[in-house]
Order: sequence, then C-alpha cells, then structure tokens
Amino acid sequence: MFLHTLAHPNFQSRIASTISRQKWSELKPIIQSSTPADFLRQLFQFDNFDTDLVVSFFKWSQKRCEAAFSIEDHVRLFILLANEKKYPKLRSLLHTFPKQAETFSISTVCHSLLTVSDKACANIVVFDMLISALVSNGKVDLAFEGFMRVGDYGFKLSVRSCNLLLAALVKDGRTGNVEFAYKEMVRRRIGMDVITFNTVVCGLCKAGKLNKARDVVEDMSIHGVAPNVVTYNTLIDGYCKRGGEGRMYKADALLKNMVEKGISPSVITIIKEMKDQGVRPSVLTYNSLINGLCGDGKVDAALSLRDEMVAVDVEPNIVTHSTLINGYSKNNMLKKARDLFDNIISQGVALNVLTFNALINAYCRVGELEEAVAIFNLMLDNKVSPNVSTYNCLVGACCRDGDMEAGHKLLSEMEKGLKYDVVTYNIRIDAMCKRGETRKAVSLKAALGVKKRMEKEGKRPNVVTFYVLIKGFSRSGKLEQANRFLNEMLEKGLVPNRITYDLIKEEIMEKGFVPDIDGHLYSDLVAADSP
Repeated sequence: MFLHTLAHPNFQSRIASTISRQKWSELKPIIQSSTPADFLRQLFQFDNFDTDLVVSFFKWSQKRCEAAFSIEDHVRLFILLANEKKYPKLRSLLHTFPKQAETFSISTVCHSLLTVSDKACANIVVFDMLISALVSNGKVDLAFEGFMRVGDYGFKLSVRSCNLLLAALVKDGRTGNVEFAYKEMVRRRIGMDVITFNTVVCGLCKAGKLNKARDVVEDMSIHGVAPNVVTYNTLIDGYCKRGGEGRMYKADALLKNMVEKGISPSVITIIKEMKDQGVRPSVLTYNSLINGLCGDGKVDAALSLRDEMVAVDVEPNIVTHSTLINGYSKNNMLKKARDLFDNIISQGVALNVLTFNALINAYCRVGELEEAVAIFNLMLDNKVSPNVSTYNCLVGACCRDGDMEAGHKLLSEMEKGLKYDVVTYNIRIDAMCKRGETRKAVSLKAALGVKKRMEKEGKRPNVVTFYVLIKGFSRSGKLEQANRFLNEMLEKGLVPNRITYDLIKEEIMEKGFVPDIDGHLYSDLVAADSP
C-alpha cells in the first residue's frame, strides 16, 4: 500500500515540497514505514523528480537517521548526477564517499557502475572523479589499483585525475609506481599536459634519476608539450643537489637550453642555488636570467641584473645586448629598444644577426615594415648576413600587409644562399590559404603544392602547418579535406593544441560535421566542456 501511495503524483509533489522546505519532522513519519534506503530507491523511480532534492534527502538521512546505503545506492545517485551534468554536486558526494564506505573495493564499484548504467560517458565521468576523490582522501593504493584496472571495465581516465595520482605517488616517494604510471599514460594515449611531465620529472629528480628525468623532458616535444620554467627549475635543482661531478656545468647547459626555447627561468631560484653551491654565475647564466626576466615583462629588472653582472666583473656580451633589445621589443617598448640599439652602435660594439633580428621582428610585429626594411639594409651595410629568421620576419610582414610581390622578392633573395625552414613554409601556406574567394580553389591547390615541396625537402610539417591547412580548407567549406589533414596530423604523432581544438570545434563540428577519427578528438572536445 505504501509503495502504491508513494507512486501517486500528488504524493510525490507533497514529498518534493516537504524535502525542499526541509520539513524533516513531516518526512520522518513517512520514512518510519520503510528504511531510508528503500525510500531513496523509490525516489530514483520518480519521473522528473528534482535531483537536488534526492541529494538533500540522501545527506539528511545519513546525518539524522544514520542511514546506511549500499554501494549500488551510492552509484545510482552518482549516475543520476552525472547524467544531469551536475558535476560540482557529484564531485562533492564522491569526496565523502571513501569515508562513508570504508570497505568498498574497486571491483565492487566498477561492477555496480556497469549494472546500474549502460551510459559509457556517465560511467567514465563517475569513475574518473572517484580516482581523484580517493587521492584526495589519502587512499593512494586504492586509486593506483583503479588506475591499473580501469581498462578491464572499459573505462578511461582524464589527465587531471592521473596528474593527481602522480603527484601523490611522488609525494610518497613511490618512484617505481610513478615510472609505471607514466609509461601507461603514454601507452593509453592519455593527452598528457605540462603538469604531467613536470610531476614525473620532479619524482625522478627526487630519486636521483636525472638521466631518466632528462629523457622525460625530451619526450615532451614528441607529445606536443613545451617545457616551462617549472620543468627546467626542477631539473636544475636536481643537478645542483644530486648531479655529482660536473653538476653545475649541466645546470648551466640547461639554462642555455631555456634561452634557446624562450623560457623564463626563476632568477631568485637559480642565483640562490648557484651561490649555495659556491659557484660564480657565468655570462651565460646572467644572459639566461636576463632573458627570463625579459620574457616575464620585467625589463627594468633585467637591466638591473645587467648592472649587477658588470659590478661583479662579468662583461656583458652581444647576447646580453640582443636579449635586452628583444625584451624591450616584445614588451611593446619599441622606442627604448631602438635607443639601446643605437647606443650599442655608437659604442662600436660588433653586432650580430640576433641583434638586428630582434629589432626587425619588433618593427614587423607592429606593422612598421618600412622601419624593418631600414634595419635590414643597415644590417647589410654592416656586413652582417641575414639568416632564415630574418627573412621569415620580413616575408611574414609583407604577406600580412598584402604585399605579395615584395614577399616573393625577398624569398627569391633568400633562395640564393639559404633554405626554407618549417616556419618559411608555414608562412607561405598560410598566405595562400588566406587569398580572396575568387582565387580560393587555385590558392588552396598551391598551398598543397608548397606542403609537398616542404616534405620533399625533408622538412617535417608541425602542428602550425596542419592548423593553417585545416583552417584554410574548413573556412572554404572543404570539410572532408580538412578532416584528412586532421587525421594526417594525428597519424604523424602530432598532438593538437588548444588553438587547434578550438578551430576544429568552431569551424568543423559546429557546422554539423563530426571529424571521422574514431571518436578520439570528439571525445576530447566533449570532455573539455564537461567537469
């Protein structure tokens, strides 16, 4: 009789009103004729019943009635929230779940998920959040077991939950598990980010496995992830403390590598490490730190550091000057960059191609092509030979300015002594893809021709190359061709970056075309909009 009454719409409305008003004294007499668990299961059967009210009852019955719910009861509520995309509430319940269900196992939860729900997406979301909750509750062993067995049940883990697990393993000093988890993430093709790599590098450095840490940093480029200041600071710290003989030489080499990649090192960290080790920073070290400060927009601090190096009898070199000019230029302080450039020339300092390129690039970036050409001519007057980067800056500026004739002239000059690099090809392909609609078909065909020449000369297309092609073809309505480029990029092991994902979503998927790539990218895009 009770169940029949409970199913009546008017009674359901009364129940909803009672719970929403938190009139628990009115609800309790009803529950006395059944257990809270039975009542919860009936609530699950109600049509269009507010999920928030179910959660409210669930929490109240645990607190006031000390109700005991089965693993399956918990899982049904988790799935309900996942299906309605109420992720904050789901995350909150999962966080308390390990404390309330002390005896549960990974296999029990997975079995319940598969029994309760046939929606793969909801199951994956719940299990992924569960791993994060286990880590947060200090149940690292259980989380690691879940990581190892996730594939047995057809589930997948996000990079976020994996990163939390990796960090916990590093904190516990479980280096072997860190290495295993990292290799598994690679094998499972989980889209690792810079946090993943930095965590693994940290774990390996703490264990003194510096060569393996360097190998992981090398792996980053393969996965389309660029090392950042944390990556290098972790490695430098590792070499300073555990690098053995020649440790500071290796640390210095890392700083040089940071400069080449345009990464900003932490000045305080590096200087302190070197002083603590009794090592006098070299001109390379100072240049690296000056570059880091400039990259952070702290050009005045970089100038102060240059003054400091002079004070301790470390003579600034042409790299120091070029770095400062480049720092001013990138921070839209073009007048100061030009003043410093003119000052260096007046002192008779022999300038190199990097110095000129810094200023040429600055003028090109702000659209002052005439000034850029004037610096280029000054460069030639000083018998300094332009390099590929010089021409790339100028050609790119000409293309953006619509002066294709000047761009082709520069390319012809360049071909007399220099070979195109990937950037040159990308500039040319991009320029062709952007031509007017009346010439679009011919231009796109020409872009493909440039790509073919690029590959014939042994230049491997990168993410930018494919981004430009996907954009050009998708905006011309050639979605099938754009999809082929996407597949080709993935087949070459190139990982789309966020800009590429956004392009694919906006220019392809939102036009009703789902990329035919076995659901890989589509799933990633859905996940990006999810919890």
